[in-house]
Amino acid sequence: MKICEILKVEKIIPSMQCTNKEEAIIELINLFKEDDRVKDTESVKNAVFEREKIMSTGVGKGFAIPHAKTNSVSEIIAAFGKIDKPIDFQALDDQPVNLVFLLVGKENLVGPHIKLLSRISRMMNLDDFRENLAKAATAEEIYQLFETEEKQYFEGV
Repeated sequence: MKICEILKVEKIIPSMQCTNKEEAIIELINLFKEDDRVKDTESVKNAVFEREKIMSTGVGKGFAIPHAKTNSVSEIIAAFGKIDKPIDFQALDDQPVNLVFLLVGKENLVGPHIKLLSRISRMMNLDDFRENLAKAATAEEIYQLFETEEKQYFEGV
């Protein structure tokens, strides 16, 4: 499963105004309020916040990947946001976060969920990719960067 199969342009926020971790997560989850694949956005929020309590998903280098598994979704969903003023996400490297990738999967789709988390993490470890995302001004540009990077590094995977 590819990132660009689950991440859609309309689920990308190129300029988030949030001031803390909770607002960032809620802003991304709210993109799914009218989405047929999500039965209950409140349950999705609860699942993501419960996972966040275990350990921060701020993985470092200005990037966070809040995620969870819940049967409140019918398939794996994703959203991405770029925060204008980096926020404290209790990241592992204690650095503020400006790039947030939300991933929510179904309880029984553990394998694809883990593969996607791994793929996203590997891409976000690339300094050039993160820098290009930070410079991108539109949702379309951001999506294009994900698509290009994924083709470059994961074709045939």
